[in-house]
Amino acid sequence: MAQVLTLAHSPDPDDVFMWWPLTGKISPGAESILSSPTLDTAPFAFRPIPEDIEILNRRVVDGAIPKGDQYDITALSVRTWGDVSREYIITRCGASFGDGFGPKIVVRGRAEGGIERLASSGARIAVPGFGTTAFLMLGMVMGRAAMGDRSRFVAMAFDQIIPAVARGDVEAGLVIHEGQLTFADAGLSLVLDVGAWWKERTGLKLPLGVNAVRRDLDARYGPGTLAKVGHWLSQSVAYACERREESTKYTMPWAAANAAKAGMEPPTLERVDRYCRMYVSDETLDMGEAGREAIRRLFAEGHAAGLCEEPGEIDLL
Repeated sequence: MAQVLTLAHSPDPDDVFMWWPLTGKISPGAESILSSPTLDTAPFAFRPIPEDIEILNRRVVDGAIPKGDQYDITALSVRTWGDVSREYIITRCGASFGDGFGPKIVVRGRAEGGIERLASSGARIAVPGFGTTAFLMLGMVMGRAAMGDRSRFVAMAFDQIIPAVARGDVEAGLVIHEGQLTFADAGLSLVLDVGAWWKERTGLKLPLGVNAVRRDLDARYGPGTLAKVGHWLSQSVAYACERREESTKYTMPWAAANAAKAGMEPPTLERVDRYCRMYVSDETLDMGEAGREAIRRLFAEGHAAGLCEEPGEIDLL
């Protein structure tokens, strides 16, 4: 019988795009298996756990992973990985980088006064979680003083932020995932793209999310397990990218489910393909030294701003 490793990931299209060669194709919510894995990973098998990224962040940090699950492999916000770096190692593959783009700060109606006015006004802002890299970036662009009153930030599921801003429940929202492409459809205006701000400031791509593996796999399953898992993960991303059209079509029901939760029309294949090309890039195949440096710089800048601690050495699997 195969040893089962859990692979937790967000339900947004770029994560779904990468891992079906390892897990097999599944329907949204993992309610049914559509096809078997295409890669031979004997004696291991990979069980997918799709979940909102901030839920994964919190569960890993708080140790509140549901009974029976280990999260052997999991998506994490780069910011949250810094809190669990002793337990999890980042894989060279599977990361999301924004090259001059990233999470967006949006408002209803006209965006007047820019980020400075929003920061100083005390406006309530919907955010996709306090452990996300997006929230760390919000702190950098607004300044530490503006982040002092935590009550002004309303954490909610990423697919509920655009509706909340459109209804006027909050004055602004920090949108991630597909919302970066769809916010205008809800009548919202861009205040600032934090990925563009980061690129202008540092010249680097913005590391948003990473794939991470528990460091104790060798101790649990035998020497060499970590290396094998890293190899299979890399194979999965490469296989999916080589079959980009098939991979993108597979993500469509997931993208439609996310849109439905946000009260929006199902996205077109063109839009989903555009999104996947944004975040399944060369760095997703292998972030390399440039990716490692971008992560190091992110924590250094965040620490200098008084918003996070530095995790020390950033080693990659």
